[in-house]
Amino acid sequence: MVSVSSEPVMPTALKILIAGGFGVGKTTMVGSVSEVPPLETEERMTEASLGIDDLSGVEGKSSTTVAMDFGRITIGPELVLYLFGTPGQDRFWFMWDDLAMGALGAVVLADTRRLETSFASIDFFEERGIPFAVGVNCFHGHCGCSAEQVRAALDLDESTPVVLCDVRDRHSSKHVLLTVLEAARARAAARLTSAGGH
Repeated sequence: MVSVSSEPVMPTALKILIAGGFGVGKTTMVGSVSEVPPLETEERMTEASLGIDDLSGVEGKSSTTVAMDFGRITIGPELVLYLFGTPGQDRFWFMWDDLAMGALGAVVLADTRRLETSFASIDFFEERGIPFAVGVNCFHGHCGCSAEQVRAALDLDESTPVVLCDVRDRHSSKHVLLTVLEAARARAAARLTSAGGH
């Protein structure tokens, strides 16, 4: 007779980065979707940041992430995502390599008013072969561009998902995370197929 273990199954934990330019909504996304109180390293911006941090388009921003944000979301009984929000300013980029270690995939948040702030994040993940999806944060419920217009403006490969979202909304943020998981699964399947063909 086969015995069935009554031991609980430990869920698989996967690491996802939430990246993007300064003031694009990374901290807000982690906070909206995390099932635990998120760890935030927000600090008040001071005069010391004048001339260093570009506040174009986010003039009202008064705080910034100086290390990382952290949250957790359970996708199912066997899958938990650990979310790491990256700092957006250039001066904190030295932390990105450490944060990216072991990441399954990433979200690159984009603001259509400042799309150019997305290029550095996209380049970072493309160079390292980390699958990612672009989440176009529709501030105040308005985007002004279609997903395909954003794809063209960012010169993204067709295999890179682009999703319109509102990072203040848990359901919308969760949809972006599921899109990243699907992109990572598709990348892994393509690699297996490619390896089997040689």
